[in-house]
Amino acid sequence: MAIKDTSLVAADVQAANALGQALLAGTPTAVTARYDRRVGRVVIALSTGLEIGFKPHDAQGLETARPAQLADIEISPSGLGLYFPQLDADLYLPALLQGFLGSRQWMAQAMGKVGGRTVTPEKADAARANGRLGGRPSKVKALEAV
Repeated sequence: MAIKDTSLVAADVQAANALGQALLAGTPTAVTARYDRRVGRVVIALSTGLEIGFKPHDAQGLETARPAQLADIEISPSGLGLYFPQLDADLYLPALLQGFLGSRQWMAQAMGKVGGRTVTPEKADAARANGRLGGRPSKVKALEAV
C-alpha cells in the first residue's frame, strides 16, 4: 500500500479535526462531574449550563458502587465520556442524555426486573382477588370452557 503525500495526510487530518470541532460545538459536553452524597446522585454540569443527575445504581457498571468509589470521576478530553477509575466503568454522555444508562442487553434485563413487580394498588388488589379464586386458570381448563 502506497503512503499518501504527507501534505495530503495533514490536510485530511485537519479537515477531520474541523468536522469534529463543528460536531462538538452543537453537542452538550460535560464540564464537571461529581457524586453528591446528600442526594445520592452523580451530577454532571453541561456546557449548555444545565445540570443532570442520576442514581448510580441505575447505571451499568455503577450499580453496586459505594459512595467512596464514586468520588473520583474523570471527564474525557472531548467531554463526551465519564470514567470512574475505581470501578473501571465508562459512561457515554450522549447516551445518558437519551436515557440509556447501559448497553441494550443490560437495559432490557433491568426493565425485565421491574416489569413483573406489583407497582400499583389496583394490580395488587387484582392479584389478591385472583388468588382467592384459586389463581390463574390452567390453559387446559380455559380451553375446555370455551
